[in-house]
Amino acid sequence: MSRPLARLRVRLALALGAAEIHLRLRLPALTYALTRRPATPAAPFAELVRIESDPAYRALFCTELDAALEDRLATRTAVVGEIEAAAERLKALVRHGDHGRAA
Repeated sequence: MSRPLARLRVRLALALGAAEIHLRLRLPALTYALTRRPATPAAPFAELVRIESDPAYRALFCTELDAALEDRLATRTAVVGEIEAAAERLKALVRHGDHGRAA
């Protein structure tokens, strides 16, 4: 019972493939119109032009940029603090650790 259904699926897939090829050959404009394409990218300097020309957008952009820079600095400061604390713990282990045993 499953075998005729499998054959039907294969035939249907082949027929759909052939129909697609036929449409692509006969109606290229239609297939072009129905084909998904990525969105057209904005001009490379469009945002820069907007930042320079729109004072409200410039203020918002600068505020967000300052916040991002502060977050980045805080993250780096925290990482440096963690590294320094780990280095101190390692130094303490080397100075006061048990030198007789291998870990």
